[in-house]
Amino acid sequence: MQRDLRIVFMGTPDFAVPSLDILIQQNYKVVGVITTPDKPAGRGQQLQQSAVKKYALEKNLNVLQPEKLKNPDFIEELKALNANLFVVVAFRMLPEIVWQMPEYGTFNLHASLLPQYRGAAPINWAVINGEKETGVTTFFLQHEIDTGNIILQEKININDNDNAGNVHDKLMHIGADAVLKTVQQIEQNNVQEQTQNNFINNLNEIKHAPKLFKETCKIDWNQPAKKIHNLIRGLAPFPTAFTNINGKQLKIFSSKISDRKNENANIEIGNIYSDNKTFLSFRCADTYLDVLEVQLEGKKKMKIEDFLRGYRI
Repeated sequence: MQRDLRIVFMGTPDFAVPSLDILIQQNYKVVGVITTPDKPAGRGQQLQQSAVKKYALEKNLNVLQPEKLKNPDFIEELKALNANLFVVVAFRMLPEIVWQMPEYGTFNLHASLLPQYRGAAPINWAVINGEKETGVTTFFLQHEIDTGNIILQEKININDNDNAGNVHDKLMHIGADAVLKTVQQIEQNNVQEQTQNNFINNLNEIKHAPKLFKETCKIDWNQPAKKIHNLIRGLAPFPTAFTNINGKQLKIFSSKISDRKNENANIEIGNIYSDNKTFLSFRCADTYLDVLEVQLEGKKKMKIEDFLRGYRI
């Protein structure tokens, strides 16, 4: 028998918007949208609404923005919505009192093929580690973060020229499809969930996706060029890999392994090789890495040819 769903959607950034949109387009009853409070941003520190809130207001949806998810007033507001399914996409960690509330459970969309890349930055780490494939997973929430029973997964290839931004955009859209399919399965009462242990037994290694810090982004030129290239891809366009040049920070947005493998092989690791016109290469542990798009501290982002016109090495 088909269930009559009353959905509360929880999400914040751009990544979550297509998932909410597809539920609205398919005429599901979204009785509430939970997102983060407005935050000051930019030079003027004006209050900025989340991407999910902007969309929800355009669609005249009921929006709640709790500071604290355990606040008794918020809990009562949430109960009053009489929802029987919670859908979570790129939101905060939920307390048990929230995720256990709806009759049909709470499921989350995670941007990796769980159990691989549990954690805060799954897209970045998949690219940093040179993966050729990633995807999205929907799963029911339980106590341990990102460990709940898997409902379904969708896969994509990671191409050699993809960066974290490209992969994010691909996953954002297949993620929306996965959310819709999951809601449809719950609506039809035909979910066939699997424990993550079923997947772990087939893996040689579980890789994690911890939060990115500044030290994660600093390039170590003692590494092979391929590993550094993947780090640059995995951190672009944000938070961006960087190195220091003449005492200033240089962000590097894109790169390629150089064709100049045997030129000036005596240059020390970490040093620069350039014609001051068309290319700038850094010496890595094994060969050179050409940087293609950069941003010097205090300057705008630019192609390497434009950078070299105004900056002498």
